Amino acid sequence: MVGSSSMKNVWLSMEHQSVLWCNQLAVQVAHTLLSIIDPINGQPFSSIQKRVFVFTKMLQSAAPQSLGSMTHVPGSLPSNLPANGNRDAGELQKKDSLSCPPSTQWTSDGLEKDLYIQSNSVTVLAMDGRRRWLDIKKLGSNGRGHFVFVTNLAPCSGVRIHLWPEKHHSPVQNEVPAGKKIVEVTSKMVQIPAGPAPKQVEPGSQTEQPPPSAFLLLSPEELNGFSFMTISVAPRPTISGRPPPAASMAVGQFFNPEEGASAHSTARIIRSSFAPEEIFLSEDHPLALNLTFSASLGLLPVILSLKTAGCGIKNAGDQMEAERNNLCKLRCFPPVALAWDSVSGLHIIPNIYSETIVVDSSPAFWDSPEGTDRTTVMILADPHCSYKVTARASLSAAASRFFLLYSSEILGFMVAIMFFGLMRQSSAWECDSSVPSILSAIESNLGLPKPFMLLCFTPTLLFLAFLFFMTQQKPPFGTFLLVTMICYIVANGFTILLILSSKLFLYSVAILHVFIKRRWQSWGDGAQSAFLRRFFTFSFSLQSLKIVQMLKNNPNIIVALATLPLVCLVHPAIGLALLLLSHTFHAHSNLCSFLSASFRSITQKKDFYKSKSDGLQQLLPLDDSPTAPKSFTDSQLELFDCRHGIMILHLLTTLMFVPSLVAWLQRIGMGQNFPWFIDSAICVGVILHGLFGSQPNVSCCISFKLPGRRGREVGLSFLYLLAGYYSFISSMALAPYRALYAMAIIGYICFASSVIERRNMVRGDVSSRRSRKHSHRH
Repeated sequence: MVGSSSMKNVWLSMEHQSVLWCNQLAVQVAHTLLSIIDPINGQPFSSIQKRVFVFTKMLQSAAPQSLGSMTHVPGSLPSNLPANGNRDAGELQKKDSLSCPPSTQWTSDGLEKDLYIQSNSVTVLAMDGRRRWLDIKKLGSNGRGHFVFVTNLAPCSGVRIHLWPEKHHSPVQNEVPAGKKIVEVTSKMVQIPAGPAPKQVEPGSQTEQPPPSAFLLLSPEELNGFSFMTISVAPRPTISGRPPPAASMAVGQFFNPEEGASAHSTARIIRSSFAPEEIFLSEDHPLALNLTFSASLGLLPVILSLKTAGCGIKNAGDQMEAERNNLCKLRCFPPVALAWDSVSGLHIIPNIYSETIVVDSSPAFWDSPEGTDRTTVMILADPHCSYKVTARASLSAAASRFFLLYSSEILGFMVAIMFFGLMRQSSAWECDSSVPSILSAIESNLGLPKPFMLLCFTPTLLFLAFLFFMTQQKPPFGTFLLVTMICYIVANGFTILLILSSKLFLYSVAILHVFIKRRWQSWGDGAQSAFLRRFFTFSFSLQSLKIVQMLKNNPNIIVALATLPLVCLVHPAIGLALLLLSHTFHAHSNLCSFLSASFRSITQKKDFYKSKSDGLQQLLPLDDSPTAPKSFTDSQLELFDCRHGIMILHLLTTLMFVPSLVAWLQRIGMGQNFPWFIDSAICVGVILHGLFGSQPNVSCCISFKLPGRRGREVGLSFLYLLAGYYSFISSMALAPYRALYAMAIIGYICFASSVIERRNMVRGDVSSRRSRKHSHRH
């Protein structure tokens, strides 16, 4: 397996990256498929080892292996994929070694006088056709055992690098004694994206330093056993009638990776959003700088900026800063950032003067591998110049990444929160208490310490215990727990906002409806009501029909006949949308009844105190008498609160099917298939839950004892608690859709309990539970 970010010549951090990335990936894969064709017979290689080696050579970039010694991360693919005993693969590997192709072989006669480098840095400013010698033992001492080389010259055709066991004047292998082979490492160079090199205004004029297009990292282990290194630069091509070639650049350095390294903890990253972290790099700094972030940049993106502070030019009194910057551009190549993540691989950001560094990682998931909670960034900056490095966290990018990564987990937590709210409502009904609104129930569940510990920490600890004892997945405990708590709190906030907005909408519509209805009735009592009276007479005659009476007394039949065929034959989201309309209609009816009764009660009380007459008391509803356990207005408000909670729960359920609905709409006209049986069965259970579980008195029908000698009797509230736990754990496992399973099971239980209860009532075997004080007329 190899990720696209670890492929050769496939880069993500580019402008128009969607189109460019597809083109790069398609070209690279096409070349790879052509390379597995045997030129002898025109058929693919029959040897599996041969094909694996070709895929490895053509697709796998050398960047992970080159950065392994710097970032302490493994490569994407092992380097010894072909079996050593396989003769065909061995021949192919020998043929495709790190040496350059024969067409780019240079002879010693084509090179000018050799140069001997005495400092730990080497600089190439032109294609001068010279070979530079570096003493590995001397220049790589004092802990500077790593070597880095950055250039815009093309590997093999523009520059070649060899490792020598001893000093010799010929790069040809056959002229070197056996056992002392020269090793060419040019093909280890990693190509990176770079913009076009600056053009010369006129021949001979100085240009800005071009951006690097390749780099090479060699560890002490790779340099072990060699005494010298040569950097051979090709002569400058001269073609008449063509514009002069772009500026050439190459910088190499022996360095210590611990020099200039900086570690940023999570607290420092968060604090940097208000007080940016600043690092000053003086001249002659290490070419490769390591920045380690304890928090993944996939979750906390960082804005990294490099500002050139100097380039060896002394500040004159009348020298402008802009002029100094222009002069520094002539001497310093644009810096490059290499961000490495253990999941998404390598991200290359060229010309990084000010960029937001984001890696496509997914930290703090239950299946996140080790190392996903940190990111390493390597900066390749010109050692001849000084820089001011500023790093600060981007809160807007962090919020965007947070919701992008954890939106499914937050949605699953919202479903669990609604289950916990319905649990508290059902528990209040079972205890003969006033049923709270769904908003009050959620607010009570956030109380510290007992409710929050029971409904948040308990399922989290159960899930972590399951991971540690039943699976091999062991996510970072601290990061996983922190992100889970944040997601749960954010889910509570979103749920409360959804409830408040829907409640505001329902109240606004109900108040407007009641107001218009009262005005209409007062207008209808006047002289211009002849038409209205005939209309009402006709409507009353229709309502007297038996079929209309049956449908009016059993509204669930209409909803079931409309929704069940849709979820089974068309698409589940359409049937659930009709169920939502049914919930909205019933909630609106209950709220209108509550408001009408409240307004009527207020008006009658005002008239009563005004007229001092007792006759108006007969106009009050029967249930509003002082002896009634519950008033009519209170009962309608309780019905609205219960229906409102079920409506929000099923709204979240419908949202889970929206992506599938969009895909289904796009396939219209291309041949349709029926929904899967499991989807239809789950949605049928959800619809049954909406039809038979939306009334609060359904708690009277569901009752069973827990196993054991002292098992207490539990009801619907216990089922909602289990469903909330299951939804919570499923959300942490990145499977929020499993909450539908729990909802469907509760729906089937409510349906079965309602059927059994109705059968018992027909037989006259009415349970004593029906005589509790909540069994008033609704």
